[in-house]
Amino acid sequence: MPAARRSPTARPRVLAVDVGGSHVKALVPGERAPRRFDSGSGLMAAQMARGVVECTKDWRYDVVSIGFPGPVLHGRPVAEPVNLGGGWVAFDYARAFGRPVKIVNDAAMQALGSYEGGRMLFLGLGTGLGSAMVIAGEVEPMELAHLPYKKRGTYEDYVGRRGLERLGKKKWRREVAIVVEKLKDALQAEYVVLGGGNASKLKELPPGVRLGTNAHAFIGGFRLWDAERVPQRAGAVQEPGQSRARRVRQRAK
Repeated sequence: MPAARRSPTARPRVLAVDVGGSHVKALVPGERAPRRFDSGSGLMAAQMARGVVECTKDWRYDVVSIGFPGPVLHGRPVAEPVNLGGGWVAFDYARAFGRPVKIVNDAAMQALGSYEGGRMLFLGLGTGLGSAMVIAGEVEPMELAHLPYKKRGTYEDYVGRRGLERLGKKKWRREVAIVVEKLKDALQAEYVVLGGGNASKLKELPPGVRLGTNAHAFIGGFRLWDAERVPQRAGAVQEPGQSRARRVRQRAK
């Protein structure tokens, strides 16, 4: 479907795409729920694009944001994703969608959607360990997962899925608390947001730490095209699926 016509001063209507190891999910503002289809180890970039275009063919949008599960530099994937198929680095995303496309690391996109001002550290507890900082509305993807931790491991070895399976929930939760405290202090973050599929397995959260939600990935995708990014003082953020009258008020730290 062709892009919707809009005035030069209007904000673009964004299609946010969250590419995961199990599903690809897409959402535009105002829709009640994302549309999705299966991904998996064989999914290639061209298949992803065709699947998104097909499942959103009755939606109108001007631009596209993609959260990519791997390193991104200057708006382009720089390595093939570990848990998907190939063809992601050299793929022409703008041509496939017929619209301008912005690509960021998936943790960075969720981090931007979770942001409430100040210095925020985002940690994604999933298959691995996603990480990003947001400062003054600017998101900076980070690669903390493979930094050395303890004698022979990395942060990801202890708080990623392998660590959860090896240690069990009780010890894993203890390691998560230690890692969060270490990284929060080292990066001088004012607060930490924990996202990813395993964050819900935590029983208690340390002070200055809160849980994110998968919906924040879509908010981050919408914000990528917002020149203001996020208000630096208390303001309104529209959650996916909510009307303007039901905006969620988020107070900046």
